[in-house]
Amino acid sequence: MTRWGPDPRGRLMESALELYAKHGYDQTTVAEIALRAGLTERTFFRHFADKKEVLFAGSDDLRDLLVGAVAGAPPSAPPIEAVAAGLLAAGAAFNEDRRSFSMRRQSIIAANAELRERELIKLATLASAIADTLRQRGVSEPAASLTAEAGIAVFRVAFHRWVDASNELGWSELVRSSLAELKALVSP
Repeated sequence: MTRWGPDPRGRLMESALELYAKHGYDQTTVAEIALRAGLTERTFFRHFADKKEVLFAGSDDLRDLLVGAVAGAPPSAPPIEAVAAGLLAAGAAFNEDRRSFSMRRQSIIAANAELRERELIKLATLASAIADTLRQRGVSEPAASLTAEAGIAVFRVAFHRWVDASNELGWSELVRSSLAELKALVSP
């Protein structure tokens, strides 16, 4: 690829995934990623702070989708329904075009303890942002934190099902079925 080709960020992400899968995350350097993408290390650092951020670059966008939908849920919506609205809105980030990338990304994260830790931090940050949004909606504690953590549990289950190669369901179907399972577990 030439240095002046389109979508340098996308090329860097694709190159990183290929190299992480082939050589392992720890054994792959920024220089190798840039070279494979036909770009310079300087270009890499214009797009990503470090090689880890290639895998976590969309975290802020995901948080904004979730929190925006929770905040925008009808005022009369119970907390879990507001969180459900956020989880469903996240479907914009989990469409079929992104599924292959997400599957490869998840296998790389699963193979590396440092990346698994970073993923847990991301999920904890999402839970905290959702809880803050619920509190702003007037939900008291501990209900706000419990609902946010339950929402992240549903998110994790739906995501792991979504990246499973045998899965044929879309994001919304997975979220709804995971929420239904949770409700069945806590209902008398």
